[in-house]
Amino acid sequence: MTRLKAFQRLVLQYADVADALVIYIEEAHPSDGWISSDAPYQIRKHRSLEERLSAARLMAREAPGCAIVADSMENSTNSAYGAYFDRLYIVQDGKVVYQGGRGPEGYRISELRHWLDQYRARLRDAVIRV
Repeated sequence: MTRLKAFQRLVLQYADVADALVIYIEEAHPSDGWISSDAPYQIRKHRSLEERLSAARLMAREAPGCAIVADSMENSTNSAYGAYFDRLYIVQDGKVVYQGGRGPEGYRISELRHWLDQYRARLRDAVIRV
């Protein structure tokens, strides 16, 4: 299963306690650069925002139900969050409360699931106490 599909499953599983957003950043393995032999698509380095948006649309087709947006050509989100090339975050009330490791080695859906399980339990406990 791809990381995106695993993330999609997690999004559906925790939709009652969390909203999800995928930010498509610069292509990790562009077909005209550092090529990956297992890349499902051949996407060249983005030369315009339209090219980046086109690549984000491909991703959206692979993961229906996941909200997907594209980073600016200046890579401002990637730079601000150090996502290079994939990374999981939880932002709550404007603050980062979970920051996963840098992907692909540090990309761990299990850690995100654990955090969300604990959060769901805290919410449930708060409702029971009322």
